[in-house]
Amino acid sequence: MAEQRKISLVLSDVDGTLVTEEKVLTKRAEAAVRNLHDAGIRFAVTSGRPPRGMAMLFDALRLDTPIAGFNGGLFVRPDLAVIEQKTLPEDIAAKSIDLIRAHGLDAWVYRGNDWLITKADAPHVAREAWTVKFEPTIVRDVAEDLDQISKIVGVSDDHDKVQRCEADAQAAFGDRASANRSQPYYLDVTHKDANKGAVVEFLSRHLEIPAAEIATIGDQPNDVLMFKRSGFSIAMGNASDQVKGQADAVTDSFNDEGFAKAIERFILGSLG
Repeated sequence: MAEQRKISLVLSDVDGTLVTEEKVLTKRAEAAVRNLHDAGIRFAVTSGRPPRGMAMLFDALRLDTPIAGFNGGLFVRPDLAVIEQKTLPEDIAAKSIDLIRAHGLDAWVYRGNDWLITKADAPHVAREAWTVKFEPTIVRDVAEDLDQISKIVGVSDDHDKVQRCEADAQAAFGDRASANRSQPYYLDVTHKDANKGAVVEFLSRHLEIPAAEIATIGDQPNDVLMFKRSGFSIAMGNASDQVKGQADAVTDSFNDEGFAKAIERFILGSLG
């Protein structure tokens, strides 16, 4: 319970965690973050989304901490001013796109504030645009310009293909890049130091909060890295058994106020 540990910061994943399946921030989740602020506990978010795609959360949650977009590839202030950016080496970017295509996945590229795709009607494009509240840019070939790329995404509704692509990308790149699924249908390839474990380390340094006083909450395999670097970790009820097994606690599903319940029970020490 909260009285047995000191928590100074809660770091939350967004999709599958902070928001519901319909990408809604519930009133109870909003209230839970407000209660954290009132208790003197800071709150931060990290996501595979571009920072611009989390802007709808900034005011609602009174965020005053760095926002970690692209799984830590880009840190910005709430006014979107860049604090730090990590981009993929051009050879890794080229190999990523080749590998993604070889596995039969669509390739998306994020450069700065731009989201580049080749097919407007490809799987998940419309849904992603609705989620992040901005439209992609259609280009002839996303592999044409490989400089200053923050993230490459492999997309498919064949989850086994995405999982195989993840394993092959990790084997191919080793420690030269991060390759992890942010959703069963998304494989995110980012700079080697752009991962959620590195987000914990960055926030610990930037906010001068010991990692042992940071609590993390998430639902996907890429959240396990931040679980391992933080003092206390919570897996969502909608997470896989593998992810749950690597967290200190498990809450309910994102469709059953799992985030708010986790804050109330495990951080603020109340069953609400």
